[in-house]
Amino acid sequence: MTIQEIKDKGLLLFECMSGSRAYGLDIPQSDTDLKGVFYLPKDQFYGLEYIPQISNETNDEVYYELGRFVELLCKNNPNLLELLASPEECILYKHPLMDKLHIDMFLSKLCKDTFAGYALTQIRKARGYKKKVVNPMEKERKTVLDFCYIMDSYQSIPAKEWLDKNGYTQELCGLSSISHAKGMYALFYDAEDKFGYHGIAVKETANEVSLSSIPKGQQALAYLFWNMEGYSLYCKEYKEYWDWVEERNDNRYQTNLNHGQNYDSKNMMHTIRLLQVAEEILQDGKLNVKRPNREQLLDIKSGNMNYDDLLAMADKLMDSIELNCSTSDLPDAPDKDLAKKVLVEMRVELYKCR
Repeated sequence: MTIQEIKDKGLLLFECMSGSRAYGLDIPQSDTDLKGVFYLPKDQFYGLEYIPQISNETNDEVYYELGRFVELLCKNNPNLLELLASPEECILYKHPLMDKLHIDMFLSKLCKDTFAGYALTQIRKARGYKKKVVNPMEKERKTVLDFCYIMDSYQSIPAKEWLDKNGYTQELCGLSSISHAKGMYALFYDAEDKFGYHGIAVKETANEVSLSSIPKGQQALAYLFWNMEGYSLYCKEYKEYWDWVEERNDNRYQTNLNHGQNYDSKNMMHTIRLLQVAEEILQDGKLNVKRPNREQLLDIKSGNMNYDDLLAMADKLMDSIELNCSTSDLPDAPDKDLAKKVLVEMRVELYKCR
């Protein structure tokens, strides 16, 4: 089923503009994101073809099946609470039955964890972005040999440096493991290539050192340490970095480069926005999707605030959220029985008409 089929078959219950336009943070270059709610025909709902949500390829249009929508509202999912509380001017279509679901049914102290938890995820993203920008990785991937070291008296020197210094080639080296010494190997050298040693690594793309069969009587030339943990961590970070480069939004990346703060300013803007919304929910019992502090948030998005100052602001908001949660009149969690009752009533009405 596609989004267009939902509309063509009359299954749409709710549709609105979301994201920056709903928050009142849109600028001329802003995209238009859409979110909505639909319901499945009776045969699909009762059968084996339940579809919880449908989205387009770019994921900027997302529609939730009615049951999934109510389920996530009961969990105080920030995106779904904001969808239900959408500003009137952003609503493109609303079925009369959607009036049965109102925001007061779902707001609870769970918002402390869901909104703040989502905000902390944005902080982690911003920190990860900062690390990637400040510490870019070379495209040429390091090899196992780059993580090998030769023991020399009381110090270690990179294996590559040691090989070059002594005029050796890694292909003529043979390694033999040493009992009870993880990562340590005895290194032998076959200058005449008589013994068929496998080298320190069989090939440049190898992911581990290579062991060789060492004839009796051969004397170890040196002892080598392979930093396997360091190599594994490097491979993980290398993949993450170049996956990020491939998938990043170039316009957003250029904006972040231009402001020179070395953090993802859009993520940090959403962090502060979410924490402010959570503070208001627990303090006033209301969810204000459209933000009254547009200029402040756009200032953050433009990178005009220091990263450490933003973290301090987030910490202060977290403290306020904790305090307001302890004195809030909101229930600990939504009334699931009431939500279920309303959901059943809505389905009965919808299926009565079809």
